Amino acid sequence: MKKTQTSPATFPKAEIGREMKGADAVVECLIRESVDVVFAYPGGASQELHQALARTDKIRVILPRHEQGGSFAAEGYARATGKVGVCMATSGPGATNLVSAIADAFMDSIPLVAITGQVFSKYIGKMAFQETDFYGMTLPIVKHSYLVMDVKELPRIFKEAFHLARSGRPGPVVIDIPKDVQQAKFQPVFPPAVEFRSTYATAQQHASDEQLKHLLPLLGAARKPVIYAGGGIISAGAHAELKAFAEKTNLPVATTLMGIGGFPETHPLSLQWFGMHGAAYGNWAVEQCDLLLVVGARFDDRITGDTKHFAAQAQIVHIDIDASEHHKNKRVHHAIVSDVKFALGRLNELLKAHKFTPPDTKEWQAQLATWKKEHPFSYEKSKHIRPQEAVQALYELTQGDAIIATGVGQHQMWAAQFYRFNEPRRYISSLGLGAMGFGYPAAMGAKVACPDKQVIDIDGDGSFMMNIQELATCKIEKIAAKAMILNNQHLGMVVQWEDRFYGSVRGNTILGDENNVGSPDNPDALYPDFVKIAEGFGVKGRRVIKKSELREAIQEMLDHDGPYVLDVIVPYTEHVLPMIPAGRTVKDMLLK
Repeated sequence: MKKTQTSPATFPKAEIGREMKGADAVVECLIRESVDVVFAYPGGASQELHQALARTDKIRVILPRHEQGGSFAAEGYARATGKVGVCMATSGPGATNLVSAIADAFMDSIPLVAITGQVFSKYIGKMAFQETDFYGMTLPIVKHSYLVMDVKELPRIFKEAFHLARSGRPGPVVIDIPKDVQQAKFQPVFPPAVEFRSTYATAQQHASDEQLKHLLPLLGAARKPVIYAGGGIISAGAHAELKAFAEKTNLPVATTLMGIGGFPETHPLSLQWFGMHGAAYGNWAVEQCDLLLVVGARFDDRITGDTKHFAAQAQIVHIDIDASEHHKNKRVHHAIVSDVKFALGRLNELLKAHKFTPPDTKEWQAQLATWKKEHPFSYEKSKHIRPQEAVQALYELTQGDAIIATGVGQHQMWAAQFYRFNEPRRYISSLGLGAMGFGYPAAMGAKVACPDKQVIDIDGDGSFMMNIQELATCKIEKIAAKAMILNNQHLGMVVQWEDRFYGSVRGNTILGDENNVGSPDNPDALYPDFVKIAEGFGVKGRRVIKKSELREAIQEMLDHDGPYVLDVIVPYTEHVLPMIPAGRTVKDMLLK
């Protein structure tokens, strides 16, 4: 009998490049990772990297006017696309200005690679000019940090960094590169794939059929079921699987703020989003449900309030790719470690294979419909423009087909309440960290990523001021990111807490002259003049005070072919409702 000869398994071979500087190898690594844009601010320790970038036409380099603006823009790019956002800064203060965005990406599980220049290797640890231990200081807020001390390690490190940033639960990775490593010449060896000593770093987390089959009788027996869907749905690209699952089982879906757009908000099964300022009906549904299926969420305190009383009557199933989230904030009955796209997709197959009959939830659905009808997101009309009214008008004029970025504060909540999102990656907001100043640079990054989409930053006057300099970036780089400021001359969310819990004592929350506060009734005292500031940057701007001019002004903003600032003057007395006070329960929800 003739023996059959089997050839050994063939693996892609590493590619050996031409001799080049470390800085040029960095650029080559970025090109190999399909990076098409980098938001980068130069300095002495990163100058070699900028010189290398100047030698290629394959990567667009956008110069922000502040490193924080650039790093938030990289986040906006990543949130709008799901790709890894890339930012870059020099050592010392340049690097430390990236920290807020790195922390933000860590909290919201956003894929980000932050590249920083570092002082010469021989000066590390000697308090050299513009030296900081950026590797050490970012360890608590990254998936991984690298300090590159050997130029030969660059190709491997970049391959690993991008894999880590985008795989599993996404997040930020820092690569700190001393200047002498950037300058050193070598012949790079580009690895075809990542190789870790631990297989856990590259293992795919997939639930077993036995784990998933166990859920079928739970679903069949439920009479008041609810799906609680978080940002993991969007990170995993699992929105189609979630929609199919909800429709097959007839389960209502309540999302978190991070999960907005993961399930269509105009769908009959949608409870929109719930939590501290979420829909009353969503909060009541979760409080009274008998089965809570949690997918890609982490039981954040702004969702749960007092965890002891959260979904106290429910059997809780928690599916998440990150095992460390199980039982961290809330003990659950069934914890399943899995990529949620796989889990939901496989559940849909099992439902079909087992000829699953949806549970009888007629009474439950009738109750939800009543709550929806009686307690929608609403506001009282007045002679002045209400902030909610401005958001609603924007929604109607864009027909829900825009990418909305926000700063942090009341406007952030109103944007989520009154703009309906039917697709993922359309609501871009700093949610875990709550970083003011996020909105406009994030809109800038999203517009770079999606040039054919309307991208509007719904912002507050306080938050917008924090990175207003990025108007210059948008003007020079021809990035048509728009800003609609809901200008109430106050730090609105803090004022709301002052009104509710501190006897309306103003503790440094008035942004203008506290003796002559600007308002719709006192327009001469409005401060600052955002239209003049925008014009100083060469950006078109307009202020609107009269309700009769609101829709026409929004349409002008949308029709303008460049960046635009629309300053909408609103009263500071408006509160975001509903509201569950921090650490309390649904029973303590404020409706008026």
